[in-house]
Amino acid sequence: MTDIRVRRARQALRRGAARIGAATPAGRDRAVDGLRAAAVLGVVLGHWLVTALVSDGGTLRAASPLQHLPALAPVSWVLQTLAVFFLVGGHVATRGHASARARGVPYHRWLRGRLARLCTPVAAVLALWAAAAFALLLSGAESGTVRTLVKLALSPLWFLVVFAGLTAATPLLARISPLWPLAVVLHVDLLRFGLGGPSWLGWANVAAGWAVPYALGAAWTRGELEGRRAGWILLTAGTATTAALVALAGYPASMVGVPGQEVSNLDPPTLAAVTFGLAQCGLALLLRERLRRALRRPLAWAAVALVNLSAMTVFLWHQTALMATTATGLLAGRLPGLHTAPDGPGWVVARLLWLPVFALVLALCGAAFRSFERGGRPGGRSRVVRAHRPADRGAATEARHV
Repeated sequence: MTDIRVRRARQALRRGAARIGAATPAGRDRAVDGLRAAAVLGVVLGHWLVTALVSDGGTLRAASPLQHLPALAPVSWVLQTLAVFFLVGGHVATRGHASARARGVPYHRWLRGRLARLCTPVAAVLALWAAAAFALLLSGAESGTVRTLVKLALSPLWFLVVFAGLTAATPLLARISPLWPLAVVLHVDLLRFGLGGPSWLGWANVAAGWAVPYALGAAWTRGELEGRRAGWILLTAGTATTAALVALAGYPASMVGVPGQEVSNLDPPTLAAVTFGLAQCGLALLLRERLRRALRRPLAWAAVALVNLSAMTVFLWHQTALMATTATGLLAGRLPGLHTAPDGPGWVVARLLWLPVFALVLALCGAAFRSFERGGRPGGRSRVVRAHRPADRGAATEARHV
């Protein structure tokens, strides 16, 4: 009986994957979706592994295993994947804007559509956490705990603000070389760290630093990054420069912020974070053809398509899933890997065991809030897969560019 159920489950899985494959526009570049899915999942896993909420006498405070276990810094090299997301974002937005112009769509209408996809899902997050914070304060929760929870829950929103700004600047960034924003980052860091300039100068790097991979994505659209040569140059030059900055110039080895560290590579971005992002972009470009071949397989493509269908929901709600699990777990006491200090290998092992629970809670959040990702319409059409309409050539063309 068990074997029959397993066989039926596999058959249902294959049928579902086949339906997703059949609903995917033939001209869609699946490698782009694969890179986007990898970037989103990298950020989620990174946050789940380096964010700890320690329970001290009824108060929750944020901590990081990287503070106590610096040997784990390489984890941040693998899971800090924002540069790849901005690379894909710049590539997709530039193609979409060019397609919109070709069809006579005004810039303001194109931009309104792009920003609506970003901003609509945010409303649900803000509404829920405003209500949750109010309820927690009324129930007598310690204000420091509420502040920690709200700060972590809303921390992904900084990314959307930057991404929205770069999206608005797509017509400009589609024309310039990535070397221009890279030069801004270089000079800002030289002023900050080399000449003793004020630390607030670093905030210029929030826009300039992420404009580098975004403009690189535009260069990809212009056909300037075809072939493997560009990928190898970015990978080797980015890796060598980052290693030199860490070893010789005193930049932190971790590519994410670590509590207690004087300098963070991410908040705001440093030159080391940007050169490291260039190495990641080079690797992403080198993997394009392999991804395209791998994603011809129905099950692999179905998994990537499902992540892309809920990319914003996953990104916006993954910290909420972590905190909901942590808060609920307090009912059972102080649990290892969930409420304990991240100060040893035992915490790391325990945290790995909690990852499936976080994923389950995130899936529940996705089921509840994914309709906001489609503009609040439960039956809204997907931009990753859709039913074929041969007569609707305009829609098929647009599908290839979003």
